[in-house]
This record gives sequence, C-alpha cells and structure tokens, in this order.
Amino acid sequence: MQDQRRSFLKKTLGASAVVAAVGVSAIANESGVTIAGSNGVVKGKSKKKEILYKKTANWDAYYHAAV
Repeated sequence: MQDQRRSFLKKTLGASAVVAAVGVSAIANESGVTIAGSNGVVKGKSKKKEILYKKTANWDAYYHAAV
C-alpha cells in the first residue's frame, strides 16, 4: 500500500512540474520577453526608465561609512 502511494505521488509531482514549466515558458513567450542570445539579460518592451539609485542622505552616510 505504501509503495502504491509513493509511486502515485512521484508521478503526480513529476507531471505537475512539467505543466508548470510549460506554463511559465508560454507566459514568457507571450509577454515579449527575450532571453536567448542576450547573455542571460532579459530585454522587454517597457518604456519606463529604470532607476537603480536615488541620491539620499542615507545613501551618502552608507557610502561614506563603506569607504
């Protein structure tokens, strides 16, 4: 009985992992995101400007302490 349960769980988890992988790849293809040939960098079609750093007093204190 235990072996039947274990084999059932293995089959179900394997199938759900395959379905999840297919779903994620379909969503990525649908959204216009390209990964292939870009050295791992994901490029999209967003027109928003990406802000990585905003000068604040806290950042100044952090950088002065680090140096």
